[in-house]
Amino acid sequence: MIGLRPGRVNRIVALGAHCDDIAIGAGASLHALCAARPGLRVDALVLSGGGGDREAEERQALAAFCPGADLRLTVLKIPDGRVPAHWDEVKNALEDLRGRAPDPDLVFSPWTGDAHQDHRGLAELVPTVWRGHLILGYEIVKWDGDLGRPSVYIPLPDGVAETKVLLLQAHYPSQRHRPWYDAEAFLGLARIRGIECGARYAEAFHVTKLAIDLAGG
Repeated sequence: MIGLRPGRVNRIVALGAHCDDIAIGAGASLHALCAARPGLRVDALVLSGGGGDREAEERQALAAFCPGADLRLTVLKIPDGRVPAHWDEVKNALEDLRGRAPDPDLVFSPWTGDAHQDHRGLAELVPTVWRGHLILGYEIVKWDGDLGRPSVYIPLPDGVAETKVLLLQAHYPSQRHRPWYDAEAFLGLARIRGIECGARYAEAFHVTKLAIDLAGG
């Protein structure tokens, strides 16, 4: 496994179509980064769930997933399942966030191969806004069977995968009834991704383009 160590991460943009997407797809990586770098700036945007119980869940959850971070969260009210019909609103929201976070070191978003139309629609717009940035497309296990072959892995420090599962269960009670929303599913996927990168647990991501400066210039 080839390992690359990027420069210091000081600012992250995290994007989700729904409340809980960011935590499911990149929650362990966020937790590890924020715990290691107190004061890390995290600008988060969620497209749906605003103004209700889901937003309250999301605010409490991301605060827990981003310990010690300077977290700025916006939750919109786009109807669940209707992101493609709200293209202009999503595009404008991303552009507005770009104005507040013009040069993040890292962007977490869904990946373009996700079968859910909301995830996929958001993923397709992200690189039109952050065109020259490192975008890590996270995966969300679900009944569609759309897990692909990710190319980037973040091995997780001891205990972080388990912490992710505990936080998911604690902060999103509205989702506990879903048949795929359980500790076995989340830890199972993290274990598989860990095997693929030579670690106990890992989160995995899809990258469309990545430039490597081998000369260090």
